Amino acid sequence: MSRELWKEMGLTQEEYTKIQEILEREPNEVELGMFATMWSEHCSYKTSKPVLRTFPTEGPRILQGPGENAGIVDIGDGQAAVFKIESHNHPSAIEPYQGAATGVGGIIRDIFTMGARPVAVLDSLRFGPLKSKKSRFLLDGVVAGIAGYGNCIGIPTIGGDIYFHPSYEDNCLVNVLCIGLIDQKDIAKGTAAGPGNPVMVVGARTGRDGIHGCTFASEELSEDSEERRPAVQVGDPFMEKLLLEACLELIKTGYVVGMQDMGAAGLTSSSCEMASRAGTGIEMDVAKVPRRETGMNPYEIMISESQERMLVVPKQGKEEEVKKIFAKWGLEAVVVGQVTDDGFMTIKEGEKVVARVPAKALTDMCPAYTSEAVEPEYIGPAQSYDLSTLPEMEDYSQTLLSLLGTCTIASKEWIFRQYDHMVGLNTIVQPGSDAAVLRIKGTNKALAATVDCNARYVYLNPYAGGKIAVAEAARNLVCSGALPLGLSDCLNFGNPGKPEIFWQFKEAARGMSEACLELETPVTGGNVSFHNETKGEAIYPTPVVGMVGLIKDLSHVTTMNFKKEGDIIILLGENKDELGGSTYISVIHGLEAGNAPEIDLKLEKLVQRSTLELIKEGFVTAAHDCAEGGLAVALAECCIAGNIGADVNLTDGIRGSSLLFGESQSRVIITVPKEKIDAALQRLKKLEVPYKVLGNVGGKALQIVGTGWKLRLDTAELEEKYREAIPCIMNS
Repeated sequence: MSRELWKEMGLTQEEYTKIQEILEREPNEVELGMFATMWSEHCSYKTSKPVLRTFPTEGPRILQGPGENAGIVDIGDGQAAVFKIESHNHPSAIEPYQGAATGVGGIIRDIFTMGARPVAVLDSLRFGPLKSKKSRFLLDGVVAGIAGYGNCIGIPTIGGDIYFHPSYEDNCLVNVLCIGLIDQKDIAKGTAAGPGNPVMVVGARTGRDGIHGCTFASEELSEDSEERRPAVQVGDPFMEKLLLEACLELIKTGYVVGMQDMGAAGLTSSSCEMASRAGTGIEMDVAKVPRRETGMNPYEIMISESQERMLVVPKQGKEEEVKKIFAKWGLEAVVVGQVTDDGFMTIKEGEKVVARVPAKALTDMCPAYTSEAVEPEYIGPAQSYDLSTLPEMEDYSQTLLSLLGTCTIASKEWIFRQYDHMVGLNTIVQPGSDAAVLRIKGTNKALAATVDCNARYVYLNPYAGGKIAVAEAARNLVCSGALPLGLSDCLNFGNPGKPEIFWQFKEAARGMSEACLELETPVTGGNVSFHNETKGEAIYPTPVVGMVGLIKDLSHVTTMNFKKEGDIIILLGENKDELGGSTYISVIHGLEAGNAPEIDLKLEKLVQRSTLELIKEGFVTAAHDCAEGGLAVALAECCIAGNIGADVNLTDGIRGSSLLFGESQSRVIITVPKEKIDAALQRLKKLEVPYKVLGNVGGKALQIVGTGWKLRLDTAELEEKYREAIPCIMNS
C-alpha cells in the first residue's frame, strides 16, 4: 500500500501500522477506506472520548443516553421524547444550501431510526459579520437549505439561535437539533442481533455524493476546500418523507431487530456499528446494493454518504413483508446480506471477498488520544483588562438602540419567517421567545426546547462559559414554564492537536459537566465537531447546548411579552458590576475583554426553581431571561413583544453601564398582576431567592431611571430598530 494513499485518506503512520497489526497483513483499498472513515475524528471521537466520559449521562428520566442514534427521556404516561443535535459545518461552508439541507435530513433520520416520529427542528447558526458579502451569501444559502428541507418534509422549524462574529467568517457553524415523540413500548435500537437475520438496504439508491465526507469534516478548511464540493451530499426531502413513513410503519409491525441511518461513512458505519453493538458480524454483497450511478466499485459503495438511506435488520423470514411495506411507499428494500456470528465485516462483490475486517476493529479498537492542554496566551491579558477605565456613555438611550440594532441581538424574523414553524398545528410558542413550545397531541402537556451558547464567554473563560451555556439553556426553558429534562450538545472547536484548542475544549466540558450535575440535566448524546478553522485560525470555541423540558400543564406555558397595564415587574437574581464579555463593550467600545460573567450554580438553581414555582402557582404573566445586552435589552424585548411600555427604577449603586448592559447571570424578569403582588412577594421571601421590584408595565415608552441618569425610548422606536436591522443589511 503506497504511503500516499493512507495519508491521503487522513490516517497517520501509527494508525496505519495499527491497522496492519489488527489484520496481520496489509489492508486493501476497500478495507483502508473503511478504516479511514471510521477512524476519522468525525466518526470515532478519538480525541474527545476521554473528555466526553466526564459528562453525567444518567438520571431518573433518562431512558437512553449516549451510544445510540439519539437520546431518550421519559415524559410520563408511557411516552418519551427522543432528541439529538449534530453539526454540518464544513459542508455548509462550501455548499450552504445542500450542506444545511442534508444536515436537517441526517438528524431527522437519527430520530425516526429510534422509532420516534420527528415533530420539530431547531437550528443553531454562526456566521461572520453580515457586512461581509460572503457571510450574507452563506446565511442566505443555509437558511434556504433548512427551510427547503424542513418545509418540504413537513416538520416545523420552531426555534434556534444565531450569532455573528468575525471568527466564523470562513467557517460557519450549522448545528441542527431534532425532537421526536414515541410511546416507550415502540423504542427501536441500532443493533444487528441474531445470526441468520437478513441485512437490508432501504430507501434511496447509492451514488458517489458524499464520498469521504466524514474525513473532509475532520480537517480544517483551506483554499483547496472548494475542490471537495463533491463530498457534500445532495438531499431529497420528498424521498425522506416516504422513508420516514415506511420506517415508522415497519417498526410498528414488530419485525425490526435493528435499524440505523446511513450517515457519516454510509454503509460502512451503519453496518459495523450495528454489528459491534450486538457483538455479531455482517456479511454483505455490494453487488446487490441499488445504485443510481454506473461503474461504482466496492470502495465507493461502502463509503458513499448518499442521503435518505437506512440499513435494516428484520427478523428472518420477514423479508417479503418488509419489501411490501417499502413498495407501498414507492421505495426499494433489498436484501444485501445477513448477520453472522463471527464478529467480522465480510464484504463481497458477487462471490469475491473484497474486504474482511473485525467489526469492533472499526469501532471499539480505534485509538484514543490524550492531547496536550495548555492555556492560551491571550487568556491572561484578556481577563485582566481593567474595564473600570472605560468611559460611561453620555446617552444610554442611543446605546440601547445600538445594541438592539446589532445583528446578534436584533430580531431574527427575516430568518424564521422562511421556516414553516406551524406545520402540524402543535407549535404553541413560536420562534423569538426564550424557548419554543410544542403541544403533545392528545394530552395537556407540552415540550419546550432551546439551543444556546455565547461563544464570547467561552473564549474568555471556557470553564465559566461552559457552565453558562448549560445554565442559560435551562433558564430559557424555565422561563417558558418547563422543567429541564436533559441535553444534547454540539461541541464546535478548532484543531484539537493544538494544545490551546484542546485546553479550551477540556475546560468548557468541565464547566458544562458541573452545571449538568447541579441543574440535573444529564447529557443524552450529541456531537463533537473539531477542525473548525481556516488558514490556521480557529473559530471561537462554541459548545452549543440543545435542551428539552417538559411542561406538565398547558396553563403553565409562559411567554416573554409584557401583557397588561399595571403588571408589576420583578427581577429575580442579582445585578452585579461586571461588563466582561458583554455585547456592550464589544459593540460600543470595540473590545472583547474582561472575564466572562460570574456564575453561582446554586443561585442559578434557586432562581430557576423559584421562577418555575411562581409560574405553576399562577403568579407570573410574563418571564424573560436576561442574556445578551443585559437588563435593558431584556426589558426592551419584553416591551417590543407586548407592544407596551414600562416604567423602571434602578438604584443598585452600580454604574449605569453595568446596570443596564452588563450580562450578569442567573437573572429572570417576571411580571405579576397588581392584585397578586403581595402574595407573590411573600412567596419570594419564603423561597429565599434574591429579588427586586423594578417598576410596572404601561404606557408607550420604555423608561428606566437611575441615579443621575434616565433612559427613555418609545416602543415604536425600539421595535423599528430591533426588527429592521437584519432585513436592512440582507436587502441592501
